[in-house]
Amino acid sequence: MASVRELLALSAELESDSPGRDVEILLCHCLDKPRSWLYTWPEKELPAAVEQRFRHLFSERVKGRPVAHLIGWRGFWTLDLEVSADTLIPRPDTETLVAWALELPLPERAAVVDLGTGSGAIACALAVERPAWQVTATDMSEAALAVAQRNNERLCAGRLRLLQGSWFAPLAAERFDLIVSNPPYIENQDPHLSQGDLRFEPRSALVSGADGLDDLRHIVSGAAKQLTEGGYLLVEHGFQQGPALREILRSAGFSEIATRCDLEGQDRISGGRWNAQ
Repeated sequence: MASVRELLALSAELESDSPGRDVEILLCHCLDKPRSWLYTWPEKELPAAVEQRFRHLFSERVKGRPVAHLIGWRGFWTLDLEVSADTLIPRPDTETLVAWALELPLPERAAVVDLGTGSGAIACALAVERPAWQVTATDMSEAALAVAQRNNERLCAGRLRLLQGSWFAPLAAERFDLIVSNPPYIENQDPHLSQGDLRFEPRSALVSGADGLDDLRHIVSGAAKQLTEGGYLLVEHGFQQGPALREILRSAGFSEIATRCDLEGQDRISGGRWNAQ
């Protein structure tokens, strides 16, 4: 039987941006213990079944499979979200969009829609923080919506309205005070698609045309028909796409256009306000 210390030391064999943290998460998952327990009992020898389960997950992580897929959840905002291979893994950078949305001067019972919700990360975070908001989420993937529905029931008491369809398609002529989205924005030929966690995430949630802007253009152009007077649109994009997004928003007739940076200081979220002419 191996000790906690011996299993933690396996991080030296892992090629990852955060090998130590990855091993800690997998070991805590197998033990159903907090991280502090690992360092309180470093010499503790683990039951054979626990060690076997950990070594299996570790071997999958060595192959590159994302930690979130191995344990079935990912922390986002204040939530523990269920995720799967059918959904994009929520990133901390997307929390910038949530924070911005919560600052906006919206009605108490604002109508909000999250386009391409995936696991429901953004929609759930907004619904939890603003229980009076009427939050809708759309996604074209039936499998992704099944994950979002489970997160909805567990975290939001089932208050989210989930609709299947591409972007605005299931919304008919409805109007919203806020539209948010973290759409695909990676270029078709981007080499990062064959690296890291991206290899295991659904390509349809990542790639959007030759310049990565196809879906963002569609969302911006369609938002005018779905926003109330003075409503807001916030979208996530690539760190080099800020200038392009601001111009797309400006050309579509938005005002109060701005871009906010992610945790690394890179352009990540752009948005504006709709004022009908």
